Amino acid sequence: QVQPAESGGGVVQAGDSLTLSCSVSGGTFVGDDMVAWYRQAPGKEREVIGTITWDAGSRHYADSMRGRFTIYRNYHENRAWLHMNGLKPGETAIYSCNIRRDTVVYWGQGTQITVSS
Repeated sequence: QVQPAESGGGVVQAGDSLTLSCSVSGGTFVGDDMVAWYRQAPGKEREVIGTITWDAGSRHYADSMRGRFTIYRNYHENRAWLHMNGLKPGETAIYSCNIRRDTVVYWGQGTQITVSS
């Protein structure tokens, strides 16, 4: 069983930057894993932010997320990261990572980010 675990959420001011991490609770990432970051704002559908492959570190972003969001991973820390710049009040949401391993996708519980104006 693969259990993603997000951390780093909280309350920030508009314009602040914040970095979230995604790890495998009780385990490690493996070569072919793909990590995806999503968010879901209140009353809205979940939307993808971007993805990164663990081994190669190849990154892809949703068009609307390019520019202010950066996804990266660190082998030594065994974590994937989502760095966000210039957060806006409308970006208050639950931010989640999922890990695709083989053909199965495992979801974390998510972490709340509240952006105050």
